[in-house]
Amino acid sequence: MNSLTPLHAPDALLASVFGFSEFRPGQAEIVDAVLAGQNCLAIMPTGGGKSLCFQLPALCRGGVTVVVSPLIALMRDQVRALKAAGVEAGALTSGNTESETEEVFTALDEGRLKLLYIAPERLAAAGTLPMLRRIGVSAIAVDEAHCVSQWGHDFRPDYLRIGDLRRALGVPLAAFTATADAETRDEIVMRLFDGVAPSTFLRGFDRPNIHLMFEVKDTPRAQILRFAQARRGQSGIVYCGTRAKTETLAQALREAGHLACFYHGGMDPEMRRRVEVRFQQEDGLIVVATIAFGMGIDKPDIRWVAHADLPKSVEGYYQEIGRAGRDGLPAETLTLYGPEDIRLRRSQIDEGAAPADRKDADHGRLNALLGLAEATKCRRQVLLGYFAETSGPCGNCDLCDRPADVFDATDAVRKALSAILRTGEWFGAGHLIDILTGTMTPKVRERGHDQLPTFAVGRDLSKPAWGAVFRQMMGQDLVRPDTERHGALRMTDAARPILRGESSITLRRDTIASAVPVAMVKSQVSDEDAPLLSALKAKRRALAEGASVPAYVVFPDRTLIEMAERKPATLDQMAQITGVGAKKLESYGALFLAVITGAAATPLHPQRMRLAGRDAGGLFDLLEAEQLRLARGDDGIGKHLSCTSASLRKIAEARPTTLSDLDRAGALGPQKMERFGQAFLEILRQG
Repeated sequence: MNSLTPLHAPDALLASVFGFSEFRPGQAEIVDAVLAGQNCLAIMPTGGGKSLCFQLPALCRGGVTVVVSPLIALMRDQVRALKAAGVEAGALTSGNTESETEEVFTALDEGRLKLLYIAPERLAAAGTLPMLRRIGVSAIAVDEAHCVSQWGHDFRPDYLRIGDLRRALGVPLAAFTATADAETRDEIVMRLFDGVAPSTFLRGFDRPNIHLMFEVKDTPRAQILRFAQARRGQSGIVYCGTRAKTETLAQALREAGHLACFYHGGMDPEMRRRVEVRFQQEDGLIVVATIAFGMGIDKPDIRWVAHADLPKSVEGYYQEIGRAGRDGLPAETLTLYGPEDIRLRRSQIDEGAAPADRKDADHGRLNALLGLAEATKCRRQVLLGYFAETSGPCGNCDLCDRPADVFDATDAVRKALSAILRTGEWFGAGHLIDILTGTMTPKVRERGHDQLPTFAVGRDLSKPAWGAVFRQMMGQDLVRPDTERHGALRMTDAARPILRGESSITLRRDTIASAVPVAMVKSQVSDEDAPLLSALKAKRRALAEGASVPAYVVFPDRTLIEMAERKPATLDQMAQITGVGAKKLESYGALFLAVITGAAATPLHPQRMRLAGRDAGGLFDLLEAEQLRLARGDDGIGKHLSCTSASLRKIAEARPTTLSDLDRAGALGPQKMERFGQAFLEILRQG
């Protein structure tokens, strides 16, 4: 009998250990596959009972099941629950006391331990593999398997070591997650199973007990406070986009009489642990947190989740709202969103280190989230559709409660698409809206865009309303920011039938009507220049990391902002940017110019580089061109003569007005003076 042969009947242990009379839907077939020694991938909704699908098989067979889990808090909770049920389980984590670690190793040496939880980072330690071989590992389970996706919202680099561990131990592996779209599933299969498809169980993504609601930001703090007030005394989570916001919003909730605390990755580990314990143990506590809080939370009675800022993706949104209502009882969600959120998420993508095709895919994922926010029909249908599932209207979302006010927006969308095409797909929404509303900005005038047929054709809508139209167009993936063109909008294939008049489109009037200007943090640059600033910051970060220096040592923000706004096209223009001195122009000028222009900068001779950004630089170029023209005299048959670049630089700097001064400045000598003297003086007089 090998270690995979079941020693105990799963049905009996299900009742005697876990206290369940029957499996939840989908659990039995997964347990059977794991017990049969198959490699498995199970995608199950949060609260669907994933942990039982690897814990129960571990008890049924011999050997130790190693569970790779991403969070210490999650491992502690599961080990504590297993021990309470009489199961020998332990965890080796950096949070262990010395006695806790000794207790785990004693249980392993005595052959008592059935489940060993470890963090993925432990796989990098030299002694881990020999230890696992020694204790007789019979299977591997991977919790939160989506963390292996390099471009996912919860990527953990050490998850990439799990595939090597499976091969080294030669045992079956079962991977579990609640959120994985088709792309993430493919990446899990490639990295954990070497591309060989495991037995896959897709148990559905629907959480019908969770009410879904989105609102356009108006007065965000007041909106969150109203939502919390209506649910006073219930446990909830508020997710924020920044650490600072978690602290200020938690304070506002406390001042409104709520039991609230904040949580983010910048806190002392012990403080974070205290918040985790409080949330598990106290009723009615609200935690205001970044997404650092929540993965693997096993609190069944979280009654609501609110997003004070737009999440990063549909997957992130689904996982975060999935922390509510794990007990199957009704739960509620609210997600606020507005232009500033979208700008932030776009900049995070653009400033990342991912290649262009991945950035394009990430913009597409953000578009999908906007599509959910701006949905015109049942939100659950849109959400499940993203995960390739279908359903009827759910009756448990804000759009089922009150249908959206929609209108035929075909004409408006065609105007917007026409403006995009007539400007060569080289501009962002801000400039396009100026064209559509007939706003005569300097940029519109300089580019002659006031002469376009689309100029002022959209005056029937306000600028905020047009912003909502463009937002909904992105939500339906009709347009995407082009990372190669610093966020300029380009049309997707889905938009072409609308532009050609072959299909119509419906948008929401209510989000357009509510698209009123609200007070928000002032951006560093205009919407139009924000993608370029993000690209410049990404280049700065790469250079700073390569040199192991702070980013500001390369260029401070104010220099990059000026670059984004002025868009220098040559090294001479770059040299005129505040903060770009001679040394930095030499070191970084061409690199940043390439980001702005999209092409490699024409290299300058070192002597010419010394004049960059000065009037003398232009004179140098004219003198150099003239000496090239006269190199063999006016008739083109004379002896070849030329001046050194150092001589031309000195002449351009001195700007002599007489032949004798010219000779002294450039040390030309009689022959060169005769050939070039009068021509050079004429250039200097005109310059």
